[in-house]
Amino acid sequence: MSTSILNGKLLKDMLIGGAENMRSNISEINDLNVFPVPDGDTGTNMTLTLEGGLNSIKNVESESIADVIDSFARGALLGARGNSGVILSQIFAGIKEELSHYERVSATDLSLAYKRGIDKSYASVQNPTEGTILTVFREATEYAAERINEKSSIEDFYKLHIEEAKRSLERTKELLPVLREADVVDSGAAGYLCIAVGMYLALTGKIKGTTTLASLTEEKSAAPDISRFTRESKLEFGYCTEFLLRLTDSKVDVDSFDIECVKELLLSLGGESIVAYKDGDIIKVHVHSFTPGKILDECQRFGEFLTVKIENMSLGHSGEPAPKKKDRAKLSVLTVATGEGMCSLFCELGADGVISGGQTQNPSTEEFIEAFREHDAENIIVLPNNKNVFLAAKQASELYDGANIHIIPTKTLMQGYGALQVITPGITDVDVLVRNIERAAGEVVGSEITVAVRDVTIGGKEVHAGDYIAITDGEITAVADSAEECVIGMLQAVENIDDYEILTLFVGKDVGEERRAGLTERLEELYPDFDVEVYIGGQEVYDYLVALE
Repeated sequence: MSTSILNGKLLKDMLIGGAENMRSNISEINDLNVFPVPDGDTGTNMTLTLEGGLNSIKNVESESIADVIDSFARGALLGARGNSGVILSQIFAGIKEELSHYERVSATDLSLAYKRGIDKSYASVQNPTEGTILTVFREATEYAAERINEKSSIEDFYKLHIEEAKRSLERTKELLPVLREADVVDSGAAGYLCIAVGMYLALTGKIKGTTTLASLTEEKSAAPDISRFTRESKLEFGYCTEFLLRLTDSKVDVDSFDIECVKELLLSLGGESIVAYKDGDIIKVHVHSFTPGKILDECQRFGEFLTVKIENMSLGHSGEPAPKKKDRAKLSVLTVATGEGMCSLFCELGADGVISGGQTQNPSTEEFIEAFREHDAENIIVLPNNKNVFLAAKQASELYDGANIHIIPTKTLMQGYGALQVITPGITDVDVLVRNIERAAGEVVGSEITVAVRDVTIGGKEVHAGDYIAITDGEITAVADSAEECVIGMLQAVENIDDYEILTLFVGKDVGEERRAGLTERLEELYPDFDVEVYIGGQEVYDYLVALE
């Protein structure tokens, strides 16, 4: 039996099915890694992005397709992790833009929405690369859209879409030489195909996504300690107020409504730490204020509330003391890092906050937004320290209007370390500081030493499972029998190594004292003119991280 019209209830089942199939294939997607190292996380990132969307629709029972896709796209946007996760969230954001005015849709309506997803996802990446999830989604959508008509069913659209997605996925090897050499297809594109197949299987009743929905973690806040505010207390910190408000036609022109008027209103009412953005006909607001009632009264002029949460900030959260009220800083520096030693070191070097994460543990868009709120300042400098974290940080900066956000394109922890070297107290010209940080990060030669998990020939180097490899600025520059020999081999491959003065070694979690001491001694013997610095980084996966400055 074919489906001529898609409603919200069926779309919800399909989204659950897509996430179910993605989760079932998570290991296979993670293993589709160009470099043969155990740090693949594309499947994990895409799964968590989808689950962010599912958390937003798990209690939505509406048959309106607009209600379901609006909520799902918003949750996926905030839950997005990693580059593939962010692009996936933008695909759904584009689909939502087209479907947000429909109760139900036909196959031709759906094809138009998917085309909007192409535009939105390509626009989210500064320099779109063909041979990735972007290409597969685009080619599959265009192929299906050209072959359906008003008589086509929803099943017709997805069958055509999936047929071409499979062919397009194989062609990613032709478009990206690095994939062809490593003999793998693009992991993000493969992940998208899993999602599309899962949605089709749910559409045709071949899978039921009850497992995924049942496994979603409930978001539970610790009960506030009301003893912190007694009858003798005075309100020092105000209220944290958050709400979702649906704009209504009877009160405003929804399509042309400018979120800036909400921000100006909140400022005029004494609001601080303001985050406000428009998502279709819904606005989301976070604000600190001493008069939440006035804020709610004034904002109701624009529409009606969907959810409201007000918390007395004197009570704190999760048993932590309430924040001290202080003058707003001119600058805060946030860095992403993993490993106890690395996190401590980055704080010592001047980072105001560390967002936990990195390879295999990419922070979400929402985690960045929460960090922006916590470390409130006029200007916030962010060091992502991983190329797969950059897009989530960028997406968060576009949603957050409470500060000037400067995302430094640091791709490794070593670049983040170099960037922090130039941050000194009392900086007044933030633009000059940002330029200095970018220059300092760009001058660092960084290398990651880890063990190969499969045989591969890449960059002209033959690697076998169990070999140690050095990945230096995106290329394999050394292969050896031990991590220590690999460090030496990597340094020997650096051109003009005499131009550098400082060699910094970050020791991984699984490296013992004897290995560390032996390598340090050899480095001091081989490079007597270098200032050799050694830190216990505690990072996983990589035995050593090396920075040359």
